[in-house]
Amino acid sequence: MEAVVLDLDGTLLNSDKKISERNLKSIEKLNKNRIPIIIATARPPRTVRYLLPEEIQSSAIMVYYNGAMIVSEQLSINQHFTIDSILSSEIIDHLIEMERHHWLSIEAKDSWYSYEDLDYSSIMKVTSNPQKIDLNELRQINPTKILVSNLSSFESLNKKFSNRTNIVNTDSNQLTQIMRLNISKEYAVKVTAEKLGISLNKIVVFGDDFNDLGLFKLCGYPVAMGNAIAKLKDLAKEVTETNDNDGVAKTLKAYFN
Repeated sequence: MEAVVLDLDGTLLNSDKKISERNLKSIEKLNKNRIPIIIATARPPRTVRYLLPEEIQSSAIMVYYNGAMIVSEQLSINQHFTIDSILSSEIIDHLIEMERHHWLSIEAKDSWYSYEDLDYSSIMKVTSNPQKIDLNELRQINPTKILVSNLSSFESLNKKFSNRTNIVNTDSNQLTQIMRLNISKEYAVKVTAEKLGISLNKIVVFGDDFNDLGLFKLCGYPVAMGNAIAKLKDLAKEVTETNDNDGVAKTLKAYFN
């Protein structure tokens, strides 16, 4: 195997949102042996900065927002894929009309906005919340990612917009994430593999949630965490220990020795 793809929450990070000493040492050994590391997360850059040590962020290829942003100094990549504001406004109108109790927020250029006062701490375990701005101002933004929760009918939203956006559910189906059409973690990894000149069949990928499904179908050696959803375990070549029991380090040690 020639590269490793790592999700963060529920995978490389434990339940306290920290990287254990054992996992950190396994990453350092990969770097020492010049094995490319791709961090593929739904999170924005600003939160990853305090979750991961600087040495990992500077050496890894960083995929943020479920693939909507790819950054690598070594490969000279800095790509950003947004949803057009016209389409975003249509999604907002649908939610206002059809989903009375919805929570909507928008990520754009590493900032987070909403037209309401929202507290995501119980859903996403964040330390800050979206900045409240006027609804009309929100409509003018080209989002990197749209976040929706408290839906009464995910099917209605999915049916109307799945042919124009990429929609995934995460966080035990509490959070719906909407990206530009055809933009995903797997798309970002394809782009990165081409830049690296390696085969997708020679990539090990670790994950735990629905937004990792595409990666598990794409990469040659998918590894599901012990705490992963059942669908990932069904697709995996291996089910390792949980994120609280250093599953990443255990498999990397056994596989790469």
